[in-house]
Amino acid sequence: MRIPSNPFKRALAEGRPQIGLWSSLCSNIVAEILASSGFDWIVLDTEHSPNELPMVLQQLQAMQIDANTASPVVRPAWNDPVLIKRFLDIGSPNLILPFIQDETEAADAVSATRYPPRGIRGVSGIQRASRYGLVEDYLHSAEQELGLILQVETMAAVQRIPEIAKLDGVDGIFIGPADLSADVGHLGNPGHPEAQAAIMKALQLCKAAGKPAGILAPNEDDAKRYLDAGFVFVAVGIDQMLLARQSREIAARFRKYVGG
Repeated sequence: MRIPSNPFKRALAEGRPQIGLWSSLCSNIVAEILASSGFDWIVLDTEHSPNELPMVLQQLQAMQIDANTASPVVRPAWNDPVLIKRFLDIGSPNLILPFIQDETEAADAVSATRYPPRGIRGVSGIQRASRYGLVEDYLHSAEQELGLILQVETMAAVQRIPEIAKLDGVDGIFIGPADLSADVGHLGNPGHPEAQAAIMKALQLCKAAGKPAGILAPNEDDAKRYLDAGFVFVAVGIDQMLLARQSREIAARFRKYVGG
């Protein structure tokens, strides 16, 4: 058995636009539903949600429906080699690492995903990532199908995009609009002109470096604008937000039939 191909990694390398969704509900059932809903990639978030490794394992298992389902992208809570190792061992094909500030931190991230001598990833003989030993030559082929996305969230990090993006092993740069807008003085307002200027500067630096850029844009107009501007991978929704909005809308619509 060979290591499965990573369609998300291939799409980024080819510059093919990919639409995704953020999943923060920490549910294998939700992950299974989302995986076959037509998205190209789904983020299983552990940074801003109470999502722990055993739960993520169940979500990854639930997303293995068929070859046409969305690619899982796990976001560890931090650029930590121990967290990275554990999520890789349970079979996450893609990682998005938050708050990368410079090329040193980026290099550390890459190193944590590579086995020695190219990195520091701990070696385990049998784990889910190698299909419990069935994948031939997993230790030497794992990095070929691993997608690594680094998240840039401050202006200091934006300035370092040329150095971050040039590192071998970085498949894409994700711009964090909420944190970046806060960093430039507009907390909660990523639509502010100064925040938008920072986002577009980051995009241009990614383009100049030849590295695909991604962003989160739950608003349809924003998502279209970002795609038109050249962002390659765009998360167009958040499962918590979808549930909250739809449930409130349904309750309000039917409340009129019972009064109150």
